[in-house]
Amino acid sequence: MRWIWIDRIIELTARRRCVAIKNISLAEDVLHDHFPAGPHQPAQPVMPNTLIIEGMAQTAGLLVGHARQFREKVILAKISRARFLLPAVPGYTLRYTAVLDRIDDAGAATTGTVELIDPARGSTDLLGEIDLMFSHIDRNRKGLSFPDHNFVFTDQFISLLRQSGIALDQGAA
Repeated sequence: MRWIWIDRIIELTARRRCVAIKNISLAEDVLHDHFPAGPHQPAQPVMPNTLIIEGMAQTAGLLVGHARQFREKVILAKISRARFLLPAVPGYTLRYTAVLDRIDDAGAATTGTVELIDPARGSTDLLGEIDLMFSHIDRNRKGLSFPDHNFVFTDQFISLLRQSGIALDQGAA
């Protein structure tokens, strides 16, 4: 099963910026295992930072893929920087903002911020900063065999874009 760590795209400006949100819910089993209850402490359900990075990678990856109409297979090549200031806990919303710094035939580089939105207080705080690099694997791994279909941008991601109101070219994935 492929997990999607973003719930909705709220802005996509081609070749510039993508903004997505993720609602953090106690219904997600992975939160319960991060800091389970111990003999002297209550459970502290927290979204793991690795999954926050994955959410940013999905947001930024969609931005990179969209820049070339999803004709290329885009994979995360490097986490250049990941800095976290706050924990992400249930009941909050994450807002991922990815900015495209560079794109060429080899791949792309993005910078991003993650904000923590508290709907009860109506406040927004910086949760972290995540900078990523992506590779266009069909161009960079010549000689290796990859499926012809775009296994990176699955129907789930394309559906997410369409449900978010993002217009796609006819040839998109």
